[in-house]
Amino acid sequence: MDLSFFKDKKILITGHTGFKGSWLTKLLLMQGAVVTGYALDPPTDPSLFDELGLKDKLKDRSVKGDIRDLKSLKQVFDDFRPEIVIHMAAQPIVRESYKDPVTTYETNVMGTVNVMECVRLTPSVRSVLNVTTDKVYENKETGQAYKEDDRLDGYDPYSNSKSCSELVTHAYRQSFLSELNIPVSTARAGNVIGGGDYAKDRIIPDCVRAAEAGQPVVLRNPHSVRPYQHVLEPLCVYLMIVKAQYEDPSFASSYNVGPDRRDCIETGTLADHFTEAWQEGMSWVSLSDNGPHEANFLQLDNSKVKQVFSWKPVWDAKTAVEKVVEYAKSENKEACVEAQIRAFFEAQESI
Repeated sequence: MDLSFFKDKKILITGHTGFKGSWLTKLLLMQGAVVTGYALDPPTDPSLFDELGLKDKLKDRSVKGDIRDLKSLKQVFDDFRPEIVIHMAAQPIVRESYKDPVTTYETNVMGTVNVMECVRLTPSVRSVLNVTTDKVYENKETGQAYKEDDRLDGYDPYSNSKSCSELVTHAYRQSFLSELNIPVSTARAGNVIGGGDYAKDRIIPDCVRAAEAGQPVVLRNPHSVRPYQHVLEPLCVYLMIVKAQYEDPSFASSYNVGPDRRDCIETGTLADHFTEAWQEGMSWVSLSDNGPHEANFLQLDNSKVKQVFSWKPVWDAKTAVEKVVEYAKSENKEACVEAQIRAFFEAQESI
């Protein structure tokens, strides 16, 4: 991965105040990119965005705005004139989508429409990526790994809204962006973990909160299988995609971004990794809360991204969990993130 490509590139990230958005913003700033972010305030308190001091680093290029507000978003495109657009703003929590499906659809579907409309009207744009989720597929829980051409039909409002976001992107690509020679791809990432995630109803943040409170981790379904990967894994692929299609629009497509089968593990196994890394007598217990439906098994076929970009995963799930614990226990969060980014790409070079 030649990160020097991003030096001085004008990059707009929607959702830059979120967990993945903050990691991506920090990574790009380290490479000398000129980053502008458009998002609401950080969705959690504390937040990685604040711990990394990104508001001060971006200054007036950190724009507070709602992805549902087309006029406000278009003004940012007009003022900044980005070359690369990475759309990450979303309502990302399955359980929250059951509580508030309308806002979930407004944000994830019309938010994507607004981004694509701004891209259509902005001649400076050379490369676009819409980040969706592995949950866009019709999951029949047969044990198969889903490929990019499998049927899209997410079960719950969050997953379904992301399926719709994929269709919106495809329609804009066919109807407008191909004629304008603006390549646009979608990336469907599996579950990501990493330091600085404070979201509710996510296994690793729940583990950290329990550990800091000196309590056992409570698992809703320890036998559910998920593809776990460190947050830097998909971010690396996102950057591969936007770079490749910037230089050659024929790379525009849909890509699964998930770990190998060895890291599709039960939630209980992930909790085991965490308790081993944290030590201090940590443990976990199983206690169902009779919550809404969530898939028991979900795996992506990552062969396409491997073939196209010669990509290989760098850190396995156990290592990723160890990096989470390292961050949680670190006194200097920014230095920890910078060191992990450097270590990740150094390890990638040696594969």
